[in-house]
Order: sequence, then C-alpha cells, then structure tokens
Amino acid sequence: MKSLSDVFTMLRRKSKGQYLLLFGCLFFSVFLITAYCLMMRSPTVLNVLPVGGDSRKQVMMIFVLAVIGCGAFTLYAAGLFFRHKARELGTFLALGASRTILGRQLRREVGLISLLACVMGMALGTPFAWLVWSIFRLTLMDTPEMALLFDYRAYAIPFAFSLFVIAALLIMLARFLGRVNILDIISEAHRAEPIRALPRWCGSVGIALVVLGALLGYFVPGFCVLQLHWYPPEGLTAVFYLPALAGLYMLLLHTVVNGWKKGKSRYPHLIATGMMQFQGRQTVRNMLVITVLVAGAYFAAFYSPMMATTAQLSLAERTEDYAFFYPTGVDMPDQAEIEQLAAKNDLTIKDYRSQKSTTLAVDGELHVESESSVGVTYTKEYQPMLESGRFFSESAWNTLTGDNLDLARGEVAGVFNAEGYGDGIFGNDISLVTNPVTKQTLSVTPSETILKNDVLFSCRVLDDGDYDTITQGLTDDWQDVQVLFNAKHDSYAFAKSLFHEIVTRANEEMAIISSYDRITRELYHSRGEEYFADPENAEKYDIPVIDFTQPDSSAFRQNWMYMPQFRILDQADFTTNMAVFLLLFIFVAILCFAAVGVILFTRSMTLAITNAWVYEDLRKLGASGAYLRQTARGQISRVFKAPIFVGTLLIFCFYTLILYGNGEGAITPSEWAGLGTCLLVITAVSALLYGLYRLTLQRAYKELNLTANKN
Repeated sequence: MKSLSDVFTMLRRKSKGQYLLLFGCLFFSVFLITAYCLMMRSPTVLNVLPVGGDSRKQVMMIFVLAVIGCGAFTLYAAGLFFRHKARELGTFLALGASRTILGRQLRREVGLISLLACVMGMALGTPFAWLVWSIFRLTLMDTPEMALLFDYRAYAIPFAFSLFVIAALLIMLARFLGRVNILDIISEAHRAEPIRALPRWCGSVGIALVVLGALLGYFVPGFCVLQLHWYPPEGLTAVFYLPALAGLYMLLLHTVVNGWKKGKSRYPHLIATGMMQFQGRQTVRNMLVITVLVAGAYFAAFYSPMMATTAQLSLAERTEDYAFFYPTGVDMPDQAEIEQLAAKNDLTIKDYRSQKSTTLAVDGELHVESESSVGVTYTKEYQPMLESGRFFSESAWNTLTGDNLDLARGEVAGVFNAEGYGDGIFGNDISLVTNPVTKQTLSVTPSETILKNDVLFSCRVLDDGDYDTITQGLTDDWQDVQVLFNAKHDSYAFAKSLFHEIVTRANEEMAIISSYDRITRELYHSRGEEYFADPENAEKYDIPVIDFTQPDSSAFRQNWMYMPQFRILDQADFTTNMAVFLLLFIFVAILCFAAVGVILFTRSMTLAITNAWVYEDLRKLGASGAYLRQTARGQISRVFKAPIFVGTLLIFCFYTLILYGNGEGAITPSEWAGLGTCLLVITAVSALLYGLYRLTLQRAYKELNLTANKN
C-alpha cells in the first residue's frame, strides 16, 4: 500500500511540466533580480555613475519596473500551478483525506520548490553577471577599470524579493486550502476570468489617459520644483503616472475584448476574440507586465546609441582640433614644444592661438533649502557673488575664433554650444560681474548676440574697455591661458603624448573636478556650510577624486576641470571613456528583453493549451486546419503584438518628450540623429521578437496538433 507521500511523488512525475513551469518562473525572476542588483550595486558601476545623476535614476527606474514585472510574473505562475493542483486536491478531499495532511504535503512541495528556485537563482545570478560582463570586455572593450567588482550587500534586495515570493506563495496556498466547498476547489481548474463586453470608446479613452498620464508624470515634478519651490519626496510624483497606467490597462482590455478591426473584417476573428475574452483578465495582466518591461528595456537600450551618436556628431562638428587651458604660471607646453612634439609624429601644427582668460564672480539666486511639514522646500536669495565664470575680452575672443565681435560697453555675451543651446547647465542671465580680489563690480546686460563654440562652451565675453577695468588688480591665480590649434594629418599618437605631457606638468592645485567652483565654495564657507566639492568631502559625498597617476581612467577624463579637448583623442577613446555607462545599459536592456521573451512564450503557450479543448471541438464541427491555425495565430499575435507595439511606441514618444524638455524646448539636430539610431535599435529588436513569435507559434501548432499537413 502506498503512502500519501508516494502518491504525491507519482503525481509530480505525471505533472512535471507544471512543476517545471513554477520552478522556472521563480528561478528566472530571482535570477534576473540578482544579476541586475549585483551590476547596479557594483563598485565598478557606482564609481562612474554620478550621485544624484540622471544615469543612476534611469537605472533605478528600470529596476523598479523589472521588480514589478517579475513579481507579477511569479504570482501568475503560482496561480496557474494552484489551478492545476485543484483537481488533485479536490479528489483527495472527496475521498476523505484530511485537509491538514494535504496542506502539510502541499506546503512541503511548494516550500521546497520556491526555496530551491530562489537559492539557485541567487547563486547563478552572480556568475551570469560576471560572464556577460566578461563577454562585453572581450568583444567590445577592455580597460583596467572595467574589472567587475561585486558588493555582496547587493544580495539584500534579491534576498528580500525571494522572501516576498515565498511568503506570497504560502499565502496563496493558505487561501486555496481554506476553501470549504470541495466542488469549488475541483472547478478551479476550469474557472476562467472573462471580461464583460466593453464599449468601443474604451480604446480611445485609454489612449487619452496614457497621453495625459505621461504629460502629468513628466511635467508635474518640474512644476513642483520651479513654481512651488518644493522638492517632492521620492516616489510621490510617480502618482501622476497612474492615469497612464489606467489608460494602458483600458487600451489592452480593448485590444483583447474588442480588437481594432471594424466591420466585416472582424468576422474571421470572432472565435479568437471570444477565447481571448474568456481568459481576459489573466491575459490583460500579463500583457500589462510585458508592456512595462518592453518600455523599460527600450529605455535602457536607447541610452548607448543616443549617447554615441550625439557625442560623435558633436566631435565631428568641432571647429578646433585641439583645445586646452591651464592656470597662468603653470609650466605647460608652449607653441615651440608642441611643434617639436608634432614633428616627432610627422604632424604639422597650424592656426596656433593663445589668449588669456580671467575668472570673475557673477551674480544669481542661491537656493536655500529648509525642512517643512510637506518636505524640503527652498527660497531664493540673491547673491552678488554666486559662482565663477570664465571671461574673455572681445579682442581675445576675435583672435581665438576669427569672429568680428563688437560689444557695446556694459554688454556681456555668453558662449553656447555649437547648436546654440546651454544644455540645461548654462545661461547668460547675469547682471553683475565682480572682481574676486578687489571686489570691484561691473553692471552688465546680456547681449542679444549668441556665440556658439563647443570648446569654449560656458565662457563669456566682455567689451575690451569693460574687461580691462574689471580685471584691474586681479592676481595670477584667477587667470588662465587658453590654447587652440589645428593639425594637418592629425595623429592619435601625438594627441595621446600631448595629453600625458599636460597631465605630467599639472600641479596639485589643478587636481579639482569640473564642478568645483571657488566662488561658490567661498559663499558656502561664509555661511558656515560645507562645500560638497572640497577634496576632503569626496568620500562623504561620493564624488570622484582626480588622480594624476590614472589619466586614462574614465573617472579622470570625465571629471577633470582642465581636461583637454583633442578631437582625435576624444573620438578614438569615446567608447573606452564611457565603457561602464554603455555596457551597464546594454546589460540592463538584455536582462529586460530576456524577461519579456520568457513571459511572452510562457503566456502564449499557456493560453493555447488552456483552450486546447475548444480547438478539438472546432475540429469535430468541421473547421479546417487552416482556420484553426488562423485562430491560434490570432490569439498569440495579440499577446505578442499589442504589448510590444504599445510599449515601444510609448517609450519612444516619452523619450522624445524628455529630449524636448531637456533641450530647452527644442530637439537639437544631433538628438534627431540619435533618435534615428534608436529607430534602428527598435528595428533590430523587433526582428528578434518576431523570430520568437514565429517560434512560439510553431510550438503552439505542435501542441494543438495543428501542423501544416493537417486539414
């Protein structure tokens, strides 16, 4: 006589597919979260991503989407498993088996499966992350700072996710076992979640809500900061995206229940639509998860091509091959030394120009933060000496650029990038310039002339007379030398040699990051406050340290105040300098698309197999094989095409909106080119997803016995 445990063992063997499905979904979710967390919290990545920067926020946003998607996916898999076990459990109860004994046995099975899946997911996520990163290093780029380091505190998140998964499964099991009516348990295996008929305007309203939610979610945070002077708590502004989520749900509901075909074109798809509607709630929930993950995956996938395209176009459009500046009094290579170094590399220097610039204080409004009952707010305090600014005289500017600028007395002209934008970090709205040594002031009015120059971006130009007056008594430590020149038959070896020579001759006073500002530092110290960019605060505020012994590291090249701008060097080393950024987002995109593929395949196969009896009945009623295949294709295509199309379109439009907002109400030509590259990424990924769709469709045909040779 066999024990109950032996019977459950035999049932597991008979239903190994369902057990493998539950195990696989749990394993993949924890595996994905573990790999993501290890990469996201790796010192290799954190040493490059700036604290509070957009890159970290983007990575975290995509991570939240992945966690939500994986959580919903695991709960869906658990629901399928319990529905499958319903008939077995109900049969045991009908035969008089104790609910307590059955519950203990089922809890043991579920607990063992979930624990094993979570442990294996966490264990294998580490080598997977290391393997993928190593492949990137071998095939794309490899630098010493690309060595992947792990912080094992990152396991806290996948561990917490695993606890959530196990707890959720046990709670679902307890609710499942708590039902008293045996017939309800038995019928659970065939219970569907149909959706009532929806009005056809549901799709249009859904689209409107998606647009409204996207606009509110994007613009409300800026409104709170700029207009209300209030920094809303993290996550609070996400509430404004809820209309978009509701609209997305309505949009997918309409797709499942009504479809988008009208008139007579709906008739061939009535059965497919009916079956989709019969399993509507489950299907829509899965499609919603897929849509969110597709959006997150593309958001990560767009980062690298957008950055690469805009950067390379900007480098190609530079007016100067070589540009660097340094403090007056520092022994840097002069024209003769540069020409001598160029001769060693068979290079000819031309158009060599050198002019002095000065650092002066400019006015502005300081944001003074304070705690309040609603969170952090700020007030604006006018400061006559808020921050530093580099200034040229108009004659020096004309010598450097070849312009014929003629400013009136009291005018100041700002230097924007080559496309005429301030990149959100520079503006020319100043009214007072102050000599930081003598404290002499000069009232100025912004000129209507817009100067454009990438290598001199964020500098300002004064009339010669004003410049001479305001710089009287200024000491050498507030003055710099700006050098520009071009090269005939440019050479990477020459650019690299000159760069290292500049670094070698730099003194300790030059070991500062690009965001360091002497005037702002003095202002904070005068108020008795810490200045974040002081070298002694580097560890506290997690800011990079300028190390002259590592001039080829990305941290050095991206953050050094006096980093030269050599076109050929920047073009050749762009990928190396931005390697961690590029590979991180590629890695994230791969993980998210992998999750999308698994969920699409699992849901499509489940949907087809669940309705297998319908296909059998249709075959008995005389339906042809071609019609049955068309019906199956209609179901699976909706699961694939609707969420992929909606997610792709939404994120591309939202990404365009972000560029529009960041670009001061316009999209630059280089950003348009970047968006074109993103469309190429969409084309390539869509081709891969279409291949997965064809593979899934053929597998569904096989499971439903609908191969092409069947009539």
